[in-house]
Amino acid sequence: MKSCNPTTAALLLALGASAIALGGCRAEQTQEGELPDVDVTAEGGQLPEYDVETADVDVGTREETVTVPDIDVTMPDEPPKQEEPPPGEDQ
Repeated sequence: MKSCNPTTAALLLALGASAIALGGCRAEQTQEGELPDVDVTAEGGQLPEYDVETADVDVGTREETVTVPDIDVTMPDEPPKQEEPPPGEDQ
């Protein structure tokens, strides 16, 4: 698996958060918009209004201890590795 640099990781995180934020809300248009009348002088237009309901998301962290196995790998072109006794033990 290839690792990515911090800039790429930050970009991917931002894109993922944006996708969740945009997909996790519902927007409903509550007022129509209208374009301004354009003459030699212009009158102000009206932007549409929206009611947006976003999803409630609780994000937290916790510290977790994970036990992983100790694995010895012997490559085919290397002789098998002999285990060394712990310090202080005679063979």
